[in-house]
Amino acid sequence: MTDDEISASEAPLIEHLIELRSRLIYCVLGFGAAFIVSFYFSKELLYLLTLPFVWGTGQKADLISTQLLGVFLVKLKIAAFGGLFIGFPLIATQIYRFVAPGLYKREKQAFLPYLIATPMFFVLGAALVYFFLLPVAIRFFTLLAGDSGVALMPDVQGYLDFVIMLILAFGLCFQLPVILTLLGQIGILSYSQLKSGRKFAIVGVFIVAAVLTPPDPISQVAMAVPLMALYEVSVQAVRFIEARRKKREAAEAAKDAA
Repeated sequence: MTDDEISASEAPLIEHLIELRSRLIYCVLGFGAAFIVSFYFSKELLYLLTLPFVWGTGQKADLISTQLLGVFLVKLKIAAFGGLFIGFPLIATQIYRFVAPGLYKREKQAFLPYLIATPMFFVLGAALVYFFLLPVAIRFFTLLAGDSGVALMPDVQGYLDFVIMLILAFGLCFQLPVILTLLGQIGILSYSQLKSGRKFAIVGVFIVAAVLTPPDPISQVAMAVPLMALYEVSVQAVRFIEARRKKREAAEAAKDAA
């Protein structure tokens, strides 16, 4: 291979690396901007995150801090969480713009709905936690502490870790239909495979719920039931995709035969 041929083969790689670097810079800048905004409004965001406690107990959320740097660390956690949550659309867009030039027109059209569905399902899972699961779980734990004669004084860091963990866990688990439908779209999974694997999915869902949620039955069931419903939605979505694909292939075959 001559020097010119080596240079020609290296050029596309260098261009891709430059493009990747620019996309990563945009992602970092977007996350940084959202981080700064979230840190500035961390007091207001903390108030919003304590509302499930108020809804669950009917009392003001009197959180305490047992560490000197506790409040500052809480602000950093809120800023990081807000940076990811707010900056995710920009990050996802940059990923899509980096991948899109290597996709065919039909592949772009197939990939774009998943780019939109990903944040929608994440917000759906987070909303389920925020408006339903957290108030119910907090009320359960509060009553349990009261029945045991224990004065419950939640630490702000522990409470925030509990809330953020559940929000992230549900948000990520609610990506199940997006992932399964995408795998069905590209032909890795089929309707028959998903249908026959339902019993394994039930076991897997409860294992995931047991790992990602606190060790109480309320949180585990609250995650397992929606996940199984989303799995069933994914099964029917893949069935619809396969039916539409067969119809399109039949139409193309008839067109070629004519």
